[in-house]
Amino acid sequence: MTPFMAEMIGTMLLILLGDGVVANVLLNDTKGNNGGLIAITTAWGLAVYVGVVVAGPYSGAHLNPAVTIGLAIAGKFAWALVPGYIIAQMLGAFMGAFLVWLMYYDHFQRTNAPGSILAVFCTGPAIRNYVSNIVSEVIGAFVLVFTVFYISGAQITPSKTPIGLGSVGALPVALLVWVIGLSLGGTTGYAINPARDLGPRIVHFLVPIKNKGTSDWAYAWIPVIGPIAGAALAAILYLNLHV
Repeated sequence: MTPFMAEMIGTMLLILLGDGVVANVLLNDTKGNNGGLIAITTAWGLAVYVGVVVAGPYSGAHLNPAVTIGLAIAGKFAWALVPGYIIAQMLGAFMGAFLVWLMYYDHFQRTNAPGSILAVFCTGPAIRNYVSNIVSEVIGAFVLVFTVFYISGAQITPSKTPIGLGSVGALPVALLVWVIGLSLGGTTGYAINPARDLGPRIVHFLVPIKNKGTSDWAYAWIPVIGPIAGAALAAILYLNLHV
């Protein structure tokens, strides 16, 4: 499997399982309806685990443009590979969200709350204040990327990340995303990943869903710019601490 395919498939699995749990909790007449925040954050952490297990040996399992850019800024990933990784991540996120729409098609049609339908695909603020919202995304992504630099056993090279300990080596990243969701996810839903938000938002815009409302493009730039800025700050601090 090529790094491009690994990033695409890994991100697809991440979004399929991550957006899938939101659909299970929020859409009408599902088995998991009203499962709550703990179910969502736990499943997102485990979704990261699945994506990293599949993609890790082949691409390093960035699964996130902010991670890719942060690693490149820190000199741990080749800039020439960044565009291809981001394209793969965006395609994978689109595919994963499309599969969620197929999986929960009947439940989307039975849900009359546009906000809940949109939340399956992408994030949104609990309180709409763009300054506070982007600060939240910067902080969340900073914690993600800065901690990734310190996860033991990962030797990042331009092409792959030998995780170590087999599949268990992917667990630290899953736990990291889990705690970010539980601790920092209450303001914006912790996108911390431009592909995770933008790819599925495009799917929401394109697919037919009764009562789906708008795709909230006025907010869409925050889950893109915020995580990239947070990753850049994490990389800069890391470099300054290790001169």
